Amino acid sequence: MTPAGILVAALTADLMLGDPLWLFHPIRWFGSVISFAENRLRRAPVPAFSAGLFMTLFLVTCVFSLCRLLVTAAEALHPLAGWGMQAVMIFYALSIRSLNGAVREVRIAFLSEGIGVARRRLSFIVGRETASLDRAGICRASIETLAENFVDGVVSPLFYAVMGGGPLALAYKMVNTLDSMIGYRNQTYIQFGKAAARLDDAANFFPARLAVLFIALAARMCGMDAWQTVKRASREGFNHASPNAGYPEAAFSGALSIRLGGGSTYHGTWVEKPFIGPSDKDPDLHDIKRAERLFQAAALLAAVSGILAGLV
Repeated sequence: MTPAGILVAALTADLMLGDPLWLFHPIRWFGSVISFAENRLRRAPVPAFSAGLFMTLFLVTCVFSLCRLLVTAAEALHPLAGWGMQAVMIFYALSIRSLNGAVREVRIAFLSEGIGVARRRLSFIVGRETASLDRAGICRASIETLAENFVDGVVSPLFYAVMGGGPLALAYKMVNTLDSMIGYRNQTYIQFGKAAARLDDAANFFPARLAVLFIALAARMCGMDAWQTVKRASREGFNHASPNAGYPEAAFSGALSIRLGGGSTYHGTWVEKPFIGPSDKDPDLHDIKRAERLFQAAALLAAVSGILAGLV
């Protein structure tokens, strides 16, 4: 288990700094490396699935090995240097402040500058096309990304940080970045990105279900419906193309008593998806604010749980 002090330092840094553009961030570097590797492997005379599998395993292994080497080198200088190196890595893997802030900016932009600016702000944090989204569509997309990324940006990084320190946390982020870039079920990536998508599904399987517990407890803390949180997640968590994303989304739907899900346009193609939650309760702007509170409380619970695990 990773010492609690390392987790406290990483969480404190994330809550204070977020992901400022002026600060070097390895996740942006991950994206550049993935694009470079894809361009090279696309030309190789091997099946697309084999090329994608090799790239996925190679990059994830490289990230873990390099991070492990950096931690070992830092520990050779001084044990505290090793702790500091791990704290920095875990800080880079987390995105509590930045995610909450990005969703809040969408809500504030809608209120102060109108739907056009809100659509543009939203396009920075979601994969779907936002140009034609109405008020309910913007609210739904904002809450869905907050719910789904509660797993990708909070629970899973903390889970792997507790289990394997900074190296495993950043290896997980490479898996997650690979999935976000090549894990699509379209003609271009159905074979090349299959390994990345399946590895991401496996990596998030337990954290996504653990997230439901944190969301339910957070709902209780915030005066929301904790029972409906669990009920909705257990009954409708599978109503999603992803084997994992539906669980936190259904949990948010139950806690907030709103309808999420439904079809969206991705890269010019309409993708039909089932709705989650009550059919007559589309979300509104005040529901985004409630979702922010729910996210903050759930993130706090996840953080405390991670720190307590580090004390074991």
